[in-house]
Amino acid sequence: MGNPFDVRGRCILVTGASSGIGHHAARMFAAAGAKVAIAARRADRLEALAKDLGKSGAAVFPIALDVADADACERAIDRVEREFHPIDVLLNNAGTTMSKPILEHTAEDFQRVVDVNLNGAWVMAQGVAKRMATRKDRLPKGGGSIINITSVAAIRTMIRTPAYVSSKAGLAHLTRMMAMELAPYRVRVNSIAPGLFITELSKDYVHTDRGKAMLAKIPMGRPAADDEMDGALLLLASDAGSYITGAEIIVDGGVASAR
Repeated sequence: MGNPFDVRGRCILVTGASSGIGHHAARMFAAAGAKVAIAARRADRLEALAKDLGKSGAAVFPIALDVADADACERAIDRVEREFHPIDVLLNNAGTTMSKPILEHTAEDFQRVVDVNLNGAWVMAQGVAKRMATRKDRLPKGGGSIINITSVAAIRTMIRTPAYVSSKAGLAHLTRMMAMELAPYRVRVNSIAPGLFITELSKDYVHTDRGKAMLAKIPMGRPAADDEMDGALLLLASDAGSYITGAEIIVDGGVASAR
C-alpha cells in the first residue's frame, strides 16, 4: 500500500521558518524527503538553516520575506515557483504578538499583529492557491494543501493580546471559507491550533506568573515538545489527509477542552 504520509519530492513552502514551529517543521519536512522553501524576515538565520539542511542532501530554497508586505509575498511565491519548484504545500506559520494591557494598545500595535497573522496568511494562501488552481490536474494525488497555523487563542480568550486572539480567530474562520471555495480546484485548506510550545515568542512568558498559570491549566501537565506537531503536519501535507479540508486540528495537551 505504500506510506500515505509520504511527502518525498513535494515542494513545501514554510513561512516563519527562522525559529520556533516553522524552523522545526522545515527540518522535519526536509528529513522526510520534501523539497523545502523556507521564508522569514531574518535572512541570516534562513541561510544558516539552509546550509545545515543542505549538508544532508536536502533540497532547500531560502528566501527573505516579511509576510506583512503583500507585494513581497507575491514576488516570493513567484520566485519559489520559477527558480525552485511548483508549490504543493504551503505552511502559513509566520506570526507575531503584542502583550500589554488592553487600554495601552495603540492602533499601530493592533494593525501590525493583524498584518502578519491574518493579512499575511491570506495573501500567501491566495497567491499559492491561484497557482495550484492552474495546475489542479497535476497536483499530488491528495491535491494541494494549505496549512494555516492558528492557536488555541482562537478558541479560548487570553488577556493582554487583543490583536493576537482576533487575528488567530479570523484565520481559523478564513481557513474554513477558503476550504469551501477551493475544493473544486483540488486544494485542501486546514489549520492546526497549537497550545503551548516553547519558542522564542514564549520562552520568557512561561517563567512569568501568567505563564506558570497557563502551564497549570494544561491537563497533560507540560508544554509540548517540538516534534509533537509532526503527526498533524504530515497528515495534512500528505495524501493521508486527502479527504480532510476545512478542519482544525488542536494540538494543545487538552487546554481547549479544559474548563
